[in-house]
Amino acid sequence: MIVDRAVYRDGARQECGDLSEDLAKIRAGGPRDFLWLGLKDPTDEEFAEVNAELGLHPLAVEDAVSGRQRVKIERYGSTIFAAVKTLAYVEQTSDIETGEIMIFVGDHFVVTVRRGDVAPLAPVRALLESHPEQLASEGADGVLHAVLDTVVDTYLEIDVEVADDLETIEEAVFGSNDTAHSGSIYRLKREVLEFRRAASPLTPAVAWLAGEDGPVESAELRLRFRDVSDHLLRVTDHIETYDRLLADIFNAHLAQISIQQNNDMRKISAWVAMAAVPTMVAGIYGMNFDDMPELHWSFGYPLVVALMALACIFLYRAFRRSGWL
Repeated sequence: MIVDRAVYRDGARQECGDLSEDLAKIRAGGPRDFLWLGLKDPTDEEFAEVNAELGLHPLAVEDAVSGRQRVKIERYGSTIFAAVKTLAYVEQTSDIETGEIMIFVGDHFVVTVRRGDVAPLAPVRALLESHPEQLASEGADGVLHAVLDTVVDTYLEIDVEVADDLETIEEAVFGSNDTAHSGSIYRLKREVLEFRRAASPLTPAVAWLAGEDGPVESAELRLRFRDVSDHLLRVTDHIETYDRLLADIFNAHLAQISIQQNNDMRKISAWVAMAAVPTMVAGIYGMNFDDMPELHWSFGYPLVVALMALACIFLYRAFRRSGWL
């Protein structure tokens, strides 16, 4: 559905009527005037109606309609198409929710397509409208920068949350009491992987927008795209570090589990060895002998019981000295 539509002349918002008529007037007006159409989870029929007015590239339209696209920024003729992942950190479960935004920046128009409920664009539009002079100087390219900058700022916030979760798991694994669970380590590793899928492919794409060979004409705006690119590089560097640390933590956790199991087995073996001696002696006395001296000696049984007790005490002390108990 269409959630918002407006015409921006000299940075000021104006109401949008018929798309084709307003677009023709804008193209005949100022070089930075544009139409901004915002869609959320559009149906094929709704997007076909918009496409009939704007004439978008069929491949870009196919990506926007089907959704679930890889992160990319590409040029289709005179139109720039960007597909980015939006992320949101859920504090209660420490999960990262994923959404999607696709942006068409063409000849005096911007179309944003949002899928999912993550990262609504209303605050971005309001922020741009509060600075009409900036919007007038940057035009549609400024909208692309604002959306990407907002998405990357969210990545920076999630970066801090993931670092905190990683520190918590480190303390649980390497603390005095190993309270970590392999499932929690694996879940965080999956979230880091989801984070990487969103941020890593976007890094070279934003670098292209910041370069002189990119589609952005304004030198000032290219500098601002470069700032977004720097933030992305910082996030991707951290993601690689988190991934390696989680792999090391997981291996260390498994090693600790193996060591604990070995310690348990040694304790069990020690107690079994101590129980084996009296069991063996008792087994011998349980046999049906006709002639056995201890059976007719009054001190026989006390002596045998004392020998069994001494043997158990000797084994216990020996296992304690060796660290098995």
